[in-house]
Amino acid sequence: MRYKILSALLCLSLIACAQNKNKPALVKIYTTEGNIKVLLYDDTPDHKFNFLQLVNNKSYEGLLFHRVIKDFMIQGGDPESRDADTAKVLGSGSLGYNLPAEIRFPQHCHKRGALAAARESDNTNPMKESSGCQFYIVTGKPVTGTELDFFEKNVNKTLLPKEPLKYTEEQRRQYKTFGGTPHLDGNYTVFGEVVEGFDVLEKIQNIPTNSNDRPRKDIKILKLKVVKR
Repeated sequence: MRYKILSALLCLSLIACAQNKNKPALVKIYTTEGNIKVLLYDDTPDHKFNFLQLVNNKSYEGLLFHRVIKDFMIQGGDPESRDADTAKVLGSGSLGYNLPAEIRFPQHCHKRGALAAARESDNTNPMKESSGCQFYIVTGKPVTGTELDFFEKNVNKTLLPKEPLKYTEEQRRQYKTFGGTPHLDGNYTVFGEVVEGFDVLEKIQNIPTNSNDRPRKDIKILKLKVVKR
């Protein structure tokens, strides 16, 4: 009887996890520079579930946006950044696991505000597995139509689809008008996007950094919280 009860509880737990993966999720990132609200995508369920688990476990509280490159992206989530000395080089910390890639192109691309998972380079990570904790938010810059044609060809060379993949007209408009980093498309998992707080994103990307791209003043993640629409 005991084993039957345990088995039933395990089944219920797995069902709950599966249901949570499919629920819409909004997360507010509270920082020392202001707040950013992100929407997590349903069609990248492993990344969505993992991110929500880390939010619920308060794993990001006290960490830094440790890497900031203007017109490119801001990166955070390194567990070694909590209370890190100002001279410490950050970016190599992990939770000891990676996530299988969930690259969904052209559904999701690296437009301005895209939330994506950081990862190690192809040399050591040919399957493009994502870090279990580190993430980045795209700032980027406007891109021309000719440049998008070039990156579109690169995505097809990378993913080798049966049918050619193309940017949608809306994606082209967003890239041309608001910017992004299309050279990352097809190589990293995009699992959400900013829906509020672009002014904070702009503020953070303009903070002076050192030679390792670490902001000269700490940009701390105060907390993350799942919020309603």
